[in-house]
Amino acid sequence: MGAAGRVRRWAVRGLALLLGCLLAFAFPAPALWWLGWAGLAPLLMLFARAGSYREAGWRSSLASVGFFLTFFHWVLPHVGPLALAMAIVAGVLWVPFGLLTFRLLREPSPARVALAGIVLPSVWVSVEAVRSWQHLGGPWGLLGLTQWQVRPVLALAALGGVWLLSAVLVAANVGFAAAALPGASRAVRLAGASLVVVVAGLVLGHGLLRPDAAVTGTIRVAGVQAGVVHDAEQRFARHVDLTRTVRGHGQDLVVWGQSSMPFDPAQRPDAVSRLRQTAESVGSDVLVNVDARGTDGRIRKTTQQYGAGGLVGTYEKRRLVPFGEYVPMRSLLGGLLQDTGIADEDRAPGVEPSILRAGGVRLGPLISYESIFPDLRRELVRHGADVTVVQGSLTSFHGTWAHPVQASAEAVRAVESGRSAVLVELDGTSAAFDAQGRRLAWMPPDERGIFVVDVPIHEGSTLYVRWGDWVPATAYVITAVTLVFLGSRVLLRR
Repeated sequence: MGAAGRVRRWAVRGLALLLGCLLAFAFPAPALWWLGWAGLAPLLMLFARAGSYREAGWRSSLASVGFFLTFFHWVLPHVGPLALAMAIVAGVLWVPFGLLTFRLLREPSPARVALAGIVLPSVWVSVEAVRSWQHLGGPWGLLGLTQWQVRPVLALAALGGVWLLSAVLVAANVGFAAAALPGASRAVRLAGASLVVVVAGLVLGHGLLRPDAAVTGTIRVAGVQAGVVHDAEQRFARHVDLTRTVRGHGQDLVVWGQSSMPFDPAQRPDAVSRLRQTAESVGSDVLVNVDARGTDGRIRKTTQQYGAGGLVGTYEKRRLVPFGEYVPMRSLLGGLLQDTGIADEDRAPGVEPSILRAGGVRLGPLISYESIFPDLRRELVRHGADVTVVQGSLTSFHGTWAHPVQASAEAVRAVESGRSAVLVELDGTSAAFDAQGRRLAWMPPDERGIFVVDVPIHEGSTLYVRWGDWVPATAYVITAVTLVFLGSRVLLRR
């Protein structure tokens, strides 16, 4: 290949990188949700016209790097040398998707377009599910999360969770790509357009015809968003002062954000006394969040519910943030990353879910990072939760995409679980949504004070709660069968 050919090749690879960056703008804060439906299509066309498996691998790898480094740009300043490892891992993630796109669409036919409309969403969801493992950082940046404001589309989450949303978006992108693929026959273009119409019709039909979840009552929740106060005593005092302003609002519960109490109330009778007095004065229990050492000497993050009579219930955070709350292989990585923002010591995880009660309502508590995991929400509903409540804090990422990304995901979690969801941040974007994904409250990170919201109590169970992660399971099977079939064909040709 001559110099001109190499320049063209790297120009196309650079385009793949830029298109990967662009796809990240489908997520908040830009929130260009329509990119979820069509933003992947140009990349599919680049993969399909790669000319070789090697080139398809290059293009998909660079597109993946562009997407993940753009989406996670708010993390990069805090991870130091780990940024290189993140880029390498990101570069691998989309390679299977790119290779199979090339295999299915390099010589397209209507049958291959139809097959790609099944296989490629399955491969995509399989990759999303694998990278969502808690020790790899969790399910951030899943394509389905881009649809949090599009209620007719969001309704699909009740059937198959965020995974089903991702699958239908990729299927629509396959249709758009086939319809616009350079050199494709009229039959292929028609097949692509038909795929888009069928997917959109099924999605919108379900979303528009799906009845609202039954409402049996409400619980009035007051959230306290105090902002960053570094001194422990001042932080506690700030929360108490703000909570006292809630008096007269008729709330059933007051919720503070994560790390709102950076000491153990059990070791501070004066603090417990102030919490009891505060709960009595405002006429409701107060949900605080404690960072303190347990009897084993390890720091634990704990939700604690206080009423006028004292401690009512607790919950210990079970899923911890990799590098932020513990360091995998600390003996190996701790020294390498010592000058970054990694946890100076490993926190201790809790072991089981808890159900708290306030105003006769069963509350399912979660803490910050746990909010992004669909299975934890589903588990709480199975344990009887009427409403889920998350105590969060994104102090390290103030002013970044992290705030709206976490808050918007609560809409998807609410629809998946069939339960209203409330998120209260120490510093971040606090929000609340009902089981249809309707926004009930939204408090941006630069605002300080309280918000009061009437949260519907829904009954019934979604298909996603009953069947769990059936979409990823199906995707794994389709992906495995496809790989075995293609692998066997290669062997038979030898």
